[in-house]
Amino acid sequence: MIFKRFIPQIRRQHWLNSWQQMDWMLFWLTIGISTFGGLMILSTELRQPVTDWFWHWLVAAIGVVIALFLARSRYENLMHWHWVTYALTNLSLIAVMIIGTSAKGAQRWISIGGFNVQPSEFAKIGVIITLAAVLHKRTASTLESVFRTLAITAIPWGLVFLQPDLATSLVFGAIVLGMLYWANAHPGWLVLMISPIISAILFSINWPLSEPVNVFNILSFGVLGLVWVVAMGIVGWYTLPWRKSALNAIGASALNLLGGELGVFVWEHILRDYQKNRLTVFLRPGHDIFGVGYHQHQSRIAIGAGEVWGWGLFKGPMTQLNFVPEQHTDFIFSAVGEELGFVGCLVVLFVFCLICFRLLRIAETAKDNFGSLLAIGVLSMILFQLIVNIGMTVGLAPVAGIPLPWMSYGRSAMLTNFIALGLVQSVANFRQRKKYYF
Repeated sequence: MIFKRFIPQIRRQHWLNSWQQMDWMLFWLTIGISTFGGLMILSTELRQPVTDWFWHWLVAAIGVVIALFLARSRYENLMHWHWVTYALTNLSLIAVMIIGTSAKGAQRWISIGGFNVQPSEFAKIGVIITLAAVLHKRTASTLESVFRTLAITAIPWGLVFLQPDLATSLVFGAIVLGMLYWANAHPGWLVLMISPIISAILFSINWPLSEPVNVFNILSFGVLGLVWVVAMGIVGWYTLPWRKSALNAIGASALNLLGGELGVFVWEHILRDYQKNRLTVFLRPGHDIFGVGYHQHQSRIAIGAGEVWGWGLFKGPMTQLNFVPEQHTDFIFSAVGEELGFVGCLVVLFVFCLICFRLLRIAETAKDNFGSLLAIGVLSMILFQLIVNIGMTVGLAPVAGIPLPWMSYGRSAMLTNFIALGLVQSVANFRQRKKYYF
């Protein structure tokens, strides 16, 4: 009788051993922030006949189950199937272009059983798995490996960009940069990778002169752009591995010169006025507040109105009267600022900092490069979305349509975040057995 009495307990302990090494702090933090996100969504839609808050919690619950399943499954198996994952990722993005559903000028969703699924969100996971496997086999310590990584990323990135989904394509860029850095790419190479984009911006800025510098009526650039081109030439001189250093400097400078001139051409001849305003309105607070600057202007007012302690949950006037558009999705942080104040914002930021710290710790303690790169890819994805989303709500970044992880309403985004969490928890769960940890 005594033996039979202890059998259920033994079986229960064996069952729980499947998750023994999980990072439980990370697990409960994500559940907590998801629950809190549903509460804030409820607040933004309290006077509307919708139930997005319920769907937010339901999808989060499904995501938790998926994450627990993935956590007890060996992540190493994904390394053998990474090309299949890559192929399925690209096929799903191609399917969007053929049978996808359009909304708000973009074709990003596939309707399945009455629900709209956004493959570009799940493509983030596919890219992370593929790059982790590729960089596990050969690190990014050579330019050949770096170029191969960029070539692999180029196909899904291009398919996402054509939808068009600029926000998600930017997330892809952050993932690639983070994983390349962790895979031992030279920091100077990473600077050179993003330098043409910076050139495209600086070439359009005339300061400190009133007019751009013109050379033979062919080249047109600002002084800051010229300084940047010279600086990148120096970076190329010292960091590129080829022996002929002068060619390194010339090549890096030419790349930035080309990027800058292309940026000027796009700005002057391709972008329309409303597109320019949308990109620059955050630099001019109060400009066009009834047009392209409306979302950000209302968001900043709502956050400022919360002051230190906020109006209280369900009591924010701008939140309850729906003055901030898309507040349950991209601008959910403005509801936190108005109803819970500066203190509430700090608490949310602290929780996200803990989440990022736990992801970094898992990357540092993983038993192999593949697991470590998986964790860094997820960290890069979460951190970039966090910075851009909060930046645009407070007026420090242009409105990019990037959701706040685990808090903004979005079923595909929520499942993607929990799938990513499950993969990272699998890395944590199958580490070497040892005392760990804070």
